[in-house]
Amino acid sequence: MSTILTNARLILEDEVVTGTIAFDESGIRSVDQGRSSLPEAIDVQGDYVAPGLVEMHTDNMEKHFMPRPKVFWPNGLAAALVHDAQMAAAGVTTVYDAICAGTPFSAKDYRKDIFADVMDALRLGSAAGVFRIDHRIHMRCELTSPDLLRDIEPYQDDALVQLVSLMDHTPGQRQWRNLEDLRTYALGTGKTQAEFEEDVVVRQREGGANVARNWSAVVEMFQSRGIPIATHDDTTVEHVEAGIASGAVISEFPTTVEAAEAAKQRGLATIAGAPNVVRGGSHSGGVSVAELAEKDLLDGLSSDYVPASLLQAVLKLHDKHGITLPAAMAKVTWKVADILGLTDRGHLKPGLRADIVRFKALGATPVIATVWSQGHRAF
Repeated sequence: MSTILTNARLILEDEVVTGTIAFDESGIRSVDQGRSSLPEAIDVQGDYVAPGLVEMHTDNMEKHFMPRPKVFWPNGLAAALVHDAQMAAAGVTTVYDAICAGTPFSAKDYRKDIFADVMDALRLGSAAGVFRIDHRIHMRCELTSPDLLRDIEPYQDDALVQLVSLMDHTPGQRQWRNLEDLRTYALGTGKTQAEFEEDVVVRQREGGANVARNWSAVVEMFQSRGIPIATHDDTTVEHVEAGIASGAVISEFPTTVEAAEAAKQRGLATIAGAPNVVRGGSHSGGVSVAELAEKDLLDGLSSDYVPASLLQAVLKLHDKHGITLPAAMAKVTWKVADILGLTDRGHLKPGLRADIVRFKALGATPVIATVWSQGHRAF
């Protein structure tokens, strides 16, 4: 059956128009200005209608596999299904689940314990067709980990792995160049002061050697498949140049204006955190993402650790930072899709996938009414 939405504020690439959109499971059939007189058309009463959101980096899955410190959920697929529903409820129709391979917090970090379970759950759910939205895997490779290559080797040919990022969380480097920011974060995850200090000593002693060994090996492993490579937490021009030399196409979460400017000048796409926009700053001492947007140094947004932050950030960029609504929405839809090579989605255009989100804005708060994934209602 086809769905027709009319009296909608359609968010297109360059403008918002009042019109009508028709779609079914085969894709978007038509996008027209004006109202439809067809009896089956649904009057959305001026709600916004936009492409489904494309999320390329979310850690949200982890919360459901470990809902409390040291509590590991025994049913991985059930945990993944709850995450899937939460992403759909946030308006996301394509998600790259960021799964951390290796650990930046030595062998005591919980990510090492859930890695295989998360990968298995995503593979099982995708094969069974039980997810509401399209799931892909963003393999976050923690280069400081001594066992990284052993951990990721079983997944180097996994079809679900569609994005790889190179992370270096050595204390004193990149995101954690300020050790007090790292201390606050680590203690907040449940580590004791003694555990934190022990981790810092080990990671500073071993991190550099592990990064040097793992960086080129990871790039070689995945680049042969044509998988996009992203750098992570670029802080200096040298970080950006190292990424380019390795074939990276994305600079994720640059921590300084200097790094974001270097990325733009050298043709890297820049992705940063939507929670940073919503909160008005970084939780780890990084640059303001709204400032990057105002300087035209931001290509896309990631929800990172709060799925609902994507649409909230879009509204805030529009209302508080002078970004037009189509330009702000592009940072969570077609621009991200284009960066990832997804040419079949991200726009309200005939022939593309019917990934659609209907919402209204109550001040700074987006209220999602309905989400469709490939023409089927997902929320």
